[in-house]
Amino acid sequence: MESAELIAILQEVRDRVRARYPATSAGAPGMALPDLEPLAHARDAALGKVAAIGTVNPRQGGLLNGLAQGLKRVVARLLDWHVREQVIFNRKMVDVADAAIEALAASNRALAAAGGAIAEMQALQLEDMRTHWAEWRQGWEEKLARNEIQFLRSVADLQTASSHRADLMDANYRDALRAQHADFTAALARANVEIQSQLVANMERVKLDYERLIHTELRLIRQRGAPVIVAQRDASKAEEAGPFDATRFAERFRGDEQTVKNGQRFYVERFAGKRAVVDIGCGRGEFLELMRDGGIPATGIDLNAEQVALCREKGLEARTADLFAYLEELPEGSLDGIFCAHLVEHLAPARLPGMIRLCASRLARGGVMAIETPNPECLAIFSTYFYLDPTHVRPVPRQLVEYYFAESGMGVTEFRTLSPAVGTIPALASLPEDVREALFGGLDYAIVGRKL
Repeated sequence: MESAELIAILQEVRDRVRARYPATSAGAPGMALPDLEPLAHARDAALGKVAAIGTVNPRQGGLLNGLAQGLKRVVARLLDWHVREQVIFNRKMVDVADAAIEALAASNRALAAAGGAIAEMQALQLEDMRTHWAEWRQGWEEKLARNEIQFLRSVADLQTASSHRADLMDANYRDALRAQHADFTAALARANVEIQSQLVANMERVKLDYERLIHTELRLIRQRGAPVIVAQRDASKAEEAGPFDATRFAERFRGDEQTVKNGQRFYVERFAGKRAVVDIGCGRGEFLELMRDGGIPATGIDLNAEQVALCREKGLEARTADLFAYLEELPEGSLDGIFCAHLVEHLAPARLPGMIRLCASRLARGGVMAIETPNPECLAIFSTYFYLDPTHVRPVPRQLVEYYFAESGMGVTEFRTLSPAVGTIPALASLPEDVREALFGGLDYAIVGRKL
């Protein structure tokens, strides 16, 4: 095949390809498709080379050239069997290139169709957006309004919560201030009460001091204007009372020791804390035992040596002594407690005031003196036990004891009746209560005074 013919064939092929694949570089708007023109040129060039296999280069005429051309043709025919496979391979490769170009052209067409569809879809979407823009805008504005309302509500809630918290803080501050004010007021009131209590105590001490001073002055005035009377002791008497067993008499008519101790137990509280207590007329030592049980130092004196010996057998501090002689030997203000049970009714009336003055002089300031004796306001004592004791002189009214206390610088702090008569005489229960209390109250009474 001549070169001109091959070139014509290639040109025809190129024309057919261009006619078959027009505008391959143009796709959908905005989409650039691959250009297959260079690939087609390369394929055409390959076809030209395939066609040139086995041809002889043309040369000018002449004998020598003719021989050379003939030789070349002979050699080409001889080598045809050797290059046949290469020719077949080349043609196959050209077929592959054709198939690839066809596939790429199909891809371009598909892409162009897709680009058109996309463009159409975009146009439709834009039209739909323009159609629904008003509706979308209205919905967006509604949502914006709702969000704004919700935001304003949240701001209002926050402001309300802040105001509420501020009110709570203010209320808590006011409550704390009121509590502090109440505590301060209570503390101030307590301080005022303590100051008032201290002031009252101080006034009480001042009052006692003035009473003691006034009593001392009055006593000095009375002593200056009154004649001196010297009381004689009863150490020697013109008449003897005869033999008298005081221990057996007490066991029979006064009661056993436990009964007497139970009746005197309330005195322990009155003498609590005292350091020097004297029991005048200690008898069997019931009061001394109570003082020992309460840890209060106490000493007993009595004229009856047998009863003093009985007290010592119990381990109690007791001695035989006359009360006037014993007290006169003690320094003034050396005692802070004196107890005297069922003794004053044994003294002559003229000696009682001296005995109380002597006791008061031996008491320290604030010292306590307790006297227990039959109660003459109870008529039952005259029909029961008062005259059973032959040593009784006469009963002592409590008003007289109070008077002697006041004259001696003692202040009465307590008075109580003891041993109700109705327990001894049950028939008294039939009387009206007011009559029974007025005429048949306690068989004994106790009077407690304090040294001013």
